[in-house]
Parts: sequence; structure tokens; C-alpha cells
Amino acid sequence: MEQPLYDLSPVLHIMLMGVVVALGPLSWMWLRNKQAVPARRLQALTLLVLFLTFDLVLFGAFTRLTDSGLGCPDWPGCYGQASPTGAHAQISEAQAAMPTGPVTHQKAWIEMIHRYLATAVGVLILTLTAGTWVLRRRGAAVSPWWPTVTLVWVSFQGALGAWTVTMKLFPAVVTMHLLAGLVLLALLCRQAVTYEHAQQGRSRGAVAPLLRTWLLASTALVWLQAALGGWVSTNYAVLACGDFPACQGSWWPPMDFRQGFELWRELGMTGGGEHIGFAALTAIHYVHRLAAYVVLAVLALLAWQLARVDALRRQARLIGALAAWQLASGVSNVLLDWPVLVAVAHTGGAAGLVLVLTWALAETRRSAAARPAAVGARERSA
Repeated sequence: MEQPLYDLSPVLHIMLMGVVVALGPLSWMWLRNKQAVPARRLQALTLLVLFLTFDLVLFGAFTRLTDSGLGCPDWPGCYGQASPTGAHAQISEAQAAMPTGPVTHQKAWIEMIHRYLATAVGVLILTLTAGTWVLRRRGAAVSPWWPTVTLVWVSFQGALGAWTVTMKLFPAVVTMHLLAGLVLLALLCRQAVTYEHAQQGRSRGAVAPLLRTWLLASTALVWLQAALGGWVSTNYAVLACGDFPACQGSWWPPMDFRQGFELWRELGMTGGGEHIGFAALTAIHYVHRLAAYVVLAVLALLAWQLARVDALRRQARLIGALAAWQLASGVSNVLLDWPVLVAVAHTGGAAGLVLVLTWALAETRRSAAARPAAVGARERSA
């Protein structure tokens, strides 16, 4: 009998597991900040959730890169059970039929641990939202709408996670799942900066209009590049080019852009139901690589410009370091045949760039003056 895609019988057990996992970091945060004012505890909780969400994004990449996304072929449990232990017989049967297939004991555990961690992050975001509303009702000068939007967004992210399984790793859905995780990071980063400003009694600093525009454009390019990178990963197109800087010994290898960027199709198939061609995978890979050259150049110029502003030097150094990290890890993925650790590190670098750029945007605003002062200090001469 075929396993149903949705089986809600273990949902309460999985929610309980998420609560248990969340209690650990919540208890640590409470003990560490028990003497702090409520607003400070709220800021600490936001930073904790941000850190754990970053870890969740990395573990999600690890789940995808180890082909564990279908380690449990149903959702939210595993063969209708709350853990792979309860589904031991079914997993053993599937593994015996296909020892290197999508369902093995190792892959099932990786998939379910990812779901437990995601549920725990959801519990923490729910706690953060409730705490913010309570403080607001007590008269605190905090906006509850950022965490409320974040709670709605993490619910949508959970739905994408379910569709990732039930739609059998549909590339567009898996890519949206990755991007939604990065959006979640950006939302939490924005909240953390807002709470820091409230704690310190300061507002966003003014920067030159051109610099603010360049920062916005750079952020948009990084998001586009993250989407292209997700498309490479979810279509398993990394190894379409095994050399660098050329591809298949050519500067312009045979490519099928129409087939490669047909968005709504099953994994490994075209919209017409045929197997996707190698030229399509090459197009997916090479477009990401060509775009990377542009993005890296833009980020280098942005880092140089931000370094001239006293209060943005940390962001400038981080952007420069992360851009170099992305170049090194991206090239290593190609030359070393896509090792899991390096591939996860590449995803982490993309997430880090999203965080730092969001941080820089949250710290600044467009100045109305013709020649504004720098954020919190004068601009340093070139």
C-alpha cells in the first residue's frame, strides 16, 4: 500500500519534540538575562533565534546535499511515526529495495532532525511574538509587527517544507524554500537592529544618497545570485562544469537556456515530461558563474565605499571577507567535485551576505542633505 503524502497522526508528538528542543536555548537565554529589563531579554531572544535560524539554514542545506530531503516520504512524520525509530520496519524495507535510494535510516534521521529543529525555531518565534505583544500592552516602545510578520513567514516556510517532500523535490519549490529561509534571516536581523537602536536610544544614521542606492542595488544582486545558486543546487547542476574558469574546456560551452530555466517542472524532467538535457544543466551552472563575477565586483566596490564611513567599517570588512569566502568555496565546489562540507559552507556564505547587507540597510537611511555627515561620524577621506 502506497504511503500517503500527508499523515497528521504524529503532529502532536513532533510539536512536543519542538517544544522540548526549544526549552534548552530558552532556559539558557533566561538564566543569562534574568536580571535584565524585559526589553533587553527580548533583544537577547531575537539574537538567539537569529543564530539558531542561521544554523537551521545550514542544516537544511546539509539535508538537501546529502539527498535526505525524501528520507521520510511523508509529512510531517516518517511513515506516520514521530521518529524513524517507530518506522524502522518501513525504512528497512525501502533501504533493502534501494540501498542508495532516497529512503535509508541515515537519511531518515537527517530529515527528521531537520524537522525537529524547524519546529523548535517556530516555537521560539512564537514565544518572541507573544513576548513582544505583552511588552507592547505594558507600554514598552517596541513594535510587535516585525515579529508578527516573522511568525506568519515561518508558517509559510513550514508549508514550503511540506511541499518540498510531497512534491518530490520539485526544483522551484526547493529553491523557494531556500530563499524563504534567507528572508526569515533578514526579518530577524532587522528586528535585532531595531531592538539595539531602542536600547541605545539612537536611530538610523544618514548616508549619501548614492551610497544608499548602491547598497540597495548590491543587496538586490545578492538575492538574485542566491536564487541562481539555489537553482543550481536544486537541479544538481554543480558538476555540469568540472573545470574553472572555463567550462567543459570552453569559454562558451553548449547550453540550452530555455530548458534550463523552465521553472515549473519536476526534478530532472522538462515541462513536457522528457528528461532534461545536459546542455540545460550547463546553462544553469554557467549563468550562476557569470553572474558571480558581476556580484563579486559590485560587492568589492561596495565594501570599499562602506569602509569610508566610520560606523560601517565592520560591515565593509565582513562583506569583503564573505565575498572572498564565496569565491573560494564556489571554485572549490567545482574543482573538488562538490564535497558536502564545502557546499554547505557556500550556502553559509550566501546567508552571511544576506545578514550583513540587511544589517547595513537597517543601520542607515538616505540623507536628504546634499553633503551629509557619515553615520555617527564624519566620512573618512579616500
